[in-house]
Amino acid sequence: MRLGVLDVGSNTVHLLVVDAHPGARPLPAYSHKAELKLAELLDDDGAISPEGIDRLSATVNEALGVSEDMGVEDLLPFATSAVREASNADHVLAGVTDATGVKLEVLSGEEEARLTFLAARRWFGWSAGRLLVLDIGGGSLEVAYGLDEEPDAAASLPLGAGRLTTAWLPGDPPDPSDVRALRRHVRAEIARVVGEFSRFNPPDHVVATSKTFKQLARLSGAARSTEGLYVQRELDRKALDEWVPKLAEMPAGERAELPGVSEGRARQLLAGALVAEGAMDLFRVPQVEICPWALREGVILRRLDHLRT
Repeated sequence: MRLGVLDVGSNTVHLLVVDAHPGARPLPAYSHKAELKLAELLDDDGAISPEGIDRLSATVNEALGVSEDMGVEDLLPFATSAVREASNADHVLAGVTDATGVKLEVLSGEEEARLTFLAARRWFGWSAGRLLVLDIGGGSLEVAYGLDEEPDAAASLPLGAGRLTTAWLPGDPPDPSDVRALRRHVRAEIARVVGEFSRFNPPDHVVATSKTFKQLARLSGAARSTEGLYVQRELDRKALDEWVPKLAEMPAGERAELPGVSEGRARQLLAGALVAEGAMDLFRVPQVEICPWALREGVILRRLDHLRT
């Protein structure tokens, strides 16, 4: 069957169309993205503006049309931190439903972590042993650990690359004092949850997902995306330590010229790098392996599992 996942994130609205059935791996058929930067459409009270609701509804409606054109049988629409944490979330959801007929499921931060963990587990398999999974989104950082398909520990922190850039790094390039302040904030937030994970045995395999980690890995020499999903890609903490001060000195336009860095995400790459560096340091991770599957694939896998029961 043909499934569609509509992911309303803090940066983009992403429709992923896959051909899938229970017991088989989902095969990507089509991808449609729109950069909405929903997290930047909040007013001073933390509410998504009427203009933002209209733009979101129009973007969802466009994705709905694409899903119909692509023959999607079952559309799985969900929203993450930008909608979840908006002070007028219920109003936003009702507005989108009224305008498009689409009812967005709002995932909690812990659900995001658990579904991303499921995707990583299925990708790497049981032989990977105990997994520690790190995922940096536009609005939040998710961390999960476990041996099975359900993690033993999962946490979500408000440390998304887009959110932090807007709140902490107004300059282009940013002021060094702002960078230092953000670094302290990131590490203090991550340190709050490290104890929840350190009571378990050390992970056998540390995995990172998300566009931020993929871009940072590409900067440090990992293979291009055009070389395919099955090429092993890694990010070393030493390489990351070298790149953070370089990124801090660059304006967004210069970052956008780096290998693998898109213009739309160049401005927030430094904040994402500070989160990646802090997470790898505080969790004592010298290296992560990049996982091609993440939250969207986790949502698909959960849906397929339900079809089998």
